[in-house]
Amino acid sequence: MLPMIVHSNGWGIQSWTIHNMVIFGELPPFDATIFADTGHEANWTYDFARRWTPYLEEHDINVVTVRDENVRIVTDRQGGEILIPAFTASESRTGGQLRRQCTDRWKIKPIRRWIQAHRAKRQPVEMWLGISLDEAQRMKDNDVQYITNRWPLIEKRMTRADCVTWLERHGLEVPQKSACTFCPFHDKRTWHEIKAGSNGDWAEAVQVDAAIRAVRPPFDLFLHQSRKPLPLVDFSTPEERGQYNLWGEECAGICGV
Repeated sequence: MLPMIVHSNGWGIQSWTIHNMVIFGELPPFDATIFADTGHEANWTYDFARRWTPYLEEHDINVVTVRDENVRIVTDRQGGEILIPAFTASESRTGGQLRRQCTDRWKIKPIRRWIQAHRAKRQPVEMWLGISLDEAQRMKDNDVQYITNRWPLIEKRMTRADCVTWLERHGLEVPQKSACTFCPFHDKRTWHEIKAGSNGDWAEAVQVDAAIRAVRPPFDLFLHQSRKPLPLVDFSTPEERGQYNLWGEECAGICGV
């Protein structure tokens, strides 16, 4: 039996490159590209998806959006279960970080539910993941037997920078990095972009940061590794502080989600 081929779509640079490589005939077609919507993605991601979904559908790409029906950062479980990997601190101890559960709950499980509802009985599944060569350490086999992971960009020896070059060469828009507004794995540049925006993403991140603070006593919880409330963290660039930037701050392109 031929496998069902699906692409895990984050609407970021790597995912967008894979979409267009299919359209331009550099990769074979797949059965569906599946976006697991956490409900908390950055507004630039939702805007990009709205503008480009019709383009993909015009080129016969089946765009699917799935979502967990109960996306909650703090669950109702006794003791205040936190699903995001917040940083911990107390008067006597600093340096911990909670276990990341959001990816499994908000992304992996909704995608698998869709796959199970649409694949033929016992049909194997090939899952395409947009991990590029510079992120090869993120490669790992799927933990269910019927799904085999595949990494088309790594097969083509393409880095994130190569994806940007490919998109620009084909006259295509380059999206911003996709992630939840409040992801504790944001690098400094991403936090800076979120704070500088005027679309409500920063307000949501600040609200979440304050909401989780006292959920797990005796520890306080924070979104930023400095273990300070977000409004107190300095995300300014060297240029904004009056320093001349000789080399630029190159983003590694590694999202923790």
